[in-house]
Amino acid sequence: MQQHLEFSLANIVIRGIGYGDPSKPMILALHGWLDNAASFNPISEYLNDYYIVALDLVGHGLSSHRSDGAHYHLIDFPFDLHELVETQGWKSFILMGHSMGGIIATIYASCFPEYVSQLISIESFGPMTKDAESSPTQLRESILSRLKAQRSAAKHPKSIERTIEARAMVGDIAVESAKLLITRNIREENNELFFTTDRRLRTFSSLRMTESQAEAFMRNIQCPTLVITGTKGYQSMRTALNNRLDWVKNLSMVECEGFHHLHMDNPQPVADVIAHFLNDK
Repeated sequence: MQQHLEFSLANIVIRGIGYGDPSKPMILALHGWLDNAASFNPISEYLNDYYIVALDLVGHGLSSHRSDGAHYHLIDFPFDLHELVETQGWKSFILMGHSMGGIIATIYASCFPEYVSQLISIESFGPMTKDAESSPTQLRESILSRLKAQRSAAKHPKSIERTIEARAMVGDIAVESAKLLITRNIREENNELFFTTDRRLRTFSSLRMTESQAEAFMRNIQCPTLVITGTKGYQSMRTALNNRLDWVKNLSMVECEGFHHLHMDNPQPVADVIAHFLNDK
């Protein structure tokens, strides 16, 4: 059972998909970069004891874009999330994120530990970082990429089928999984196709955290935490996990078969791991 969700906040509208029975314990789910709430469709079929509230992050899927002249900064997503949590009166919930969603979930669980009962991070383990010395170069490249995007015309998909094929090829993701994502990331208007995803998301980040900043956030996580990696997932995720093992106090780690989107392509084993973690209180 799926429900269309829509939450009106002060300056944005966040939309999403509710999977399952709203009376059951809630898992608040955050997708990865350029994905959307539909990425949790496959795994929802195997987590029937929970109600999954999968959000389209701002700029993704069917949610609002940032206002004209604004940009997408990682640290603004936890703000959106907490505004939503406060307006809905959610007091305690399970937080799950994939890739960028896992980073956002990690930061949120650190800043607001009293709200997060358990944390699940799929193919992600804390913020991506760069040395402080690279900050001037990072900011320069970000500004130039934003100006370039601002001056260039938007590219539109020529067909849904070709876009699905390209997404599957580029992202090491099954065609059926790519179809779920692309279907929600494209709209049709006057017989033309348009991406719903804000193209400003493709520009370079202004600044990444330093490793010491990432450590400070992760050491403040207080809830039981599960990290799931794919056997063929991103090497950068496994490297971060190995380097940061002692930063999170109550940490469980499991590797499942699959690429970066293993929760979509191989959902049942991933769901089994999640269910075991959630039941092992």
